[in-house]
Amino acid sequence: MFSKETYISRRQELKKLVKSGVIILFGNNNSPCNFPNNGYYPFRQDSTFLYYFGLQRDGLVGVIDIDNDIETLIGDDIDLVDIVWYGSVDSVHDLAAQVGVHNSAPMKTLKTICNDAMSKKRKIHFLPPYRYDIKLQIFDLLGIHPNQQKEEASMDLIKAVVKMRSTKTQEEIEELERAAVIGYKMHTTAMKLVRPGVTEKYVAGQVSGIAHSYGAMVSFPTIFSQHGEIQHGYPSMNVLEEGRLALCDAGAETMNNYCSDNTRTMPVSGKFSQRQLEIYSIVEECHDHALDVAKPGVKWADVHFSVCRLLFDRMKELGLAKGDTEEAVKAGAHAMFLPHGLGHMMGMDVHDMENLDQINVGFDEEVRPNLEQFGTNCLRMGRRLQEGFVVTDEPGVYFIPALIDDWKASGHCAEFLNFDKIETYKDFGGIRIEDDVLITKDSCRFLGKDRIPYHPKDVEEFMAANKE
Repeated sequence: MFSKETYISRRQELKKLVKSGVIILFGNNNSPCNFPNNGYYPFRQDSTFLYYFGLQRDGLVGVIDIDNDIETLIGDDIDLVDIVWYGSVDSVHDLAAQVGVHNSAPMKTLKTICNDAMSKKRKIHFLPPYRYDIKLQIFDLLGIHPNQQKEEASMDLIKAVVKMRSTKTQEEIEELERAAVIGYKMHTTAMKLVRPGVTEKYVAGQVSGIAHSYGAMVSFPTIFSQHGEIQHGYPSMNVLEEGRLALCDAGAETMNNYCSDNTRTMPVSGKFSQRQLEIYSIVEECHDHALDVAKPGVKWADVHFSVCRLLFDRMKELGLAKGDTEEAVKAGAHAMFLPHGLGHMMGMDVHDMENLDQINVGFDEEVRPNLEQFGTNCLRMGRRLQEGFVVTDEPGVYFIPALIDDWKASGHCAEFLNFDKIETYKDFGGIRIEDDVLITKDSCRFLGKDRIPYHPKDVEEFMAANKE
């Protein structure tokens, strides 16, 4: 947890931005597994509640009455049975004091607060809920059906939260750096373990264990697979095979809930084949190109499409694509190889503030998303970069058999794609290189103390020198 003053300052700024009404920020409850009292651990607090109230306990709600300048932490104190099973914890009153909140009240008070505000026709601000227990709680408090709550959520509050959480302060950057240090250990562990004969599950389990052993947790379920063409290829009991590529997409989340998110692709045999090296070098070049052009004032969408054009040019050189590059990218032909966006915002969520809708987080009035074109509709970020933003740089090249078959059968983008040549890559898999990037005053830089090896020679040398 940061200092009390940090949370006081954040709430003060939030009140200035929203201006009037009553803000309700719901913390999360434990998620049951098999039985109501069997919590699915580890407990993960709502990120926005954490940002403004900093408290990790379940069953809390923060209320900010802007007009009367009253802040209240709502929650019930635990009883003796809870103490027997889980140990003693601070009272809600004491928790409130830790983050500079002067008032606390039991959960039943929240209904009274809401009824009073509604009777006076005051605006009640809440964020779009993503958990069904919170949706039911909002229904009980405000009478808004769960199917309508996303539309009824406060756009004023959403915009204020996005504005504040998008730009990282120095103490947040330091926390992100801590996550990156653990992320380095996770990915270099994978490189040490990858070899023919071990299972995907084994490597992924060791990678995830690194996060927990350093006092953190994974920022998302570890992705580790020989089928790198599957965007979220979770590990199976498949045995790693000579000549294949293994893709590891993993990250850590610190005790203060700031994330890392990196991807590396490595040869199971320890050496890239010539064909693998050709594709890997394209992804490497695209990754570095994004770093060259990303800086304050540049639209991230422009960085994305600049990478797409470079990628398509290189695929033409390999005989996999053809035609005018500009027209091909406009038509979305590049999505045969790169069916997702270049990256996303990152912070307390690995896809930062995704629950507030990426249209509100990654786009604005100037830069709007294209939701119609395949691939481009997966671009999570497009707006102009600002100093203090943290984004991921994650280009990739994937050969997805089902997509190849579909486009070939329909003739989609046939004027730009050499399907006969692409067919020969159906067994290739996929490659992605991903790093976390801080936008600085006039450029950008990697987060983390050490670089996870990603240049092909560095990957091979690291794997050769560190086999376990």
